Amino acid sequence: MKKGLFKQKPRTPVELVHHARELLIFVNNKTGTREHKREEKLVDLSKTILEIRTVLYGNGESEPHPDACSQLTQEFFKEDTFRLLIISLPNLKLGARQDATHVIANLQRQRVNSRLIASQYLENNLDLVDVLIHGYEEDGDIALTYGAITRECIRHQSGARYVLESEHMKKFFDYIQMPNFEIASDAVATFKVEYDQLKLLLSGCQFFKEYNSQLLESTSYFTRRNAIKLLGDILLDRSNCAVMVRYVSSLDNMRILMNLLRLFVANQNKPPEVVSILVTNKHKLLKFLGNFNNDKADEQFQADKQQVISEIISLKQKDHPCTSLDNCEVPC
Repeated sequence: MKKGLFKQKPRTPVELVHHARELLIFVNNKTGTREHKREEKLVDLSKTILEIRTVLYGNGESEPHPDACSQLTQEFFKEDTFRLLIISLPNLKLGARQDATHVIANLQRQRVNSRLIASQYLENNLDLVDVLIHGYEEDGDIALTYGAITRECIRHQSGARYVLESEHMKKFFDYIQMPNFEIASDAVATFKVEYDQLKLLLSGCQFFKEYNSQLLESTSYFTRRNAIKLLGDILLDRSNCAVMVRYVSSLDNMRILMNLLRLFVANQNKPPEVVSILVTNKHKLLKFLGNFNNDKADEQFQADKQQVISEIISLKQKDHPCTSLDNCEVPC
C-alpha cells in the first residue's frame, strides 16, 4: 500500500512546540551545518510556525480552540521556546518572521486558568527586553519586527518598569531621531506605549525637560514632527489632564512651542498645503495668540509672539489652496 494514500496525522499543540524547539536549536547552531540541510530545516520551521499561528488564531473557517491554545502557551513558556523564537528572528525568512511576530504577540495575551503566564515569564527573563530594544539598531525590516514585539512586552508592567529604570529610556530619544523614518516612527509608537503604561511616573519635570531638549528642539524636521504628534497625543489624552495643565503652565515649554510655530510661519518656502492651513485658520490663530500668555512678563517671548502674529496677518492664499476645508480647518 502506498504511503501517499494516508495523510500525516496533525501534531498536537505540545508536539508542535517540541518540533519547533528542535528546529530552532538546529537553525541557531550554525557550526558544521551544511547549507542545503539548513535550508530544509528553515522551510520546515516556517511551516511549523504557521501551524502554531493557526492554532492560536484559527484558520479563517473555525475559531481557535481554548484548550489547544492553553496547552500550546504552557509548553512554549515551560521549555523556554519563547526565548528561542525571539533570538532566532534574524535567521527567519520574512514570511516566517511575520508569522512568528503574530505568535509572540498572541502568546503574551493568552490566559491559562485566568493567569497571564507571559507576564510572570517576562518578569523572570527581563534580559529579553534588552535583546528586543537593541533590535532598533538593526537594519531594515528586522528592526520593525523587534519594535512590534517590544510594544507587546512593555504592555506588561514588569517590562515597562524595567525600560524606565534602565538606560533604554534614554536610548529611545536616540532611536526617535534615527535617519530611517520608518524605524524612527516605530520607535515613537513604542515610546507612546511605554508612556501610557507608566504615565504617572513619566510625567515629571525631568521627563519633559529631556523630551523638549532632545526631540522638540532637534535639528531634524522628522524628529520634531514625530515629537509634536506624540506630545499632542500625550497632552490631549483626557486621562492626562493634570499633566497637560502643568505642561502649559511652564514658560519654558511655551517658548519652545512658540519657536516651533514661528518656524512654520516664518519659513519663506512654505509648501502650499501649510499656507492653506494657516490661512484657513488665520482668524482662530490670531484670536488665540492675542490672548496667549498675556499674564507673563517675558520680553523675548512677547517679541517672538508678535513676530508670529505679523507673519500670520501677512499670509495670503497661494496657487494651490486646499480642496476641502475638512483637510485645512483646525477645530477649536
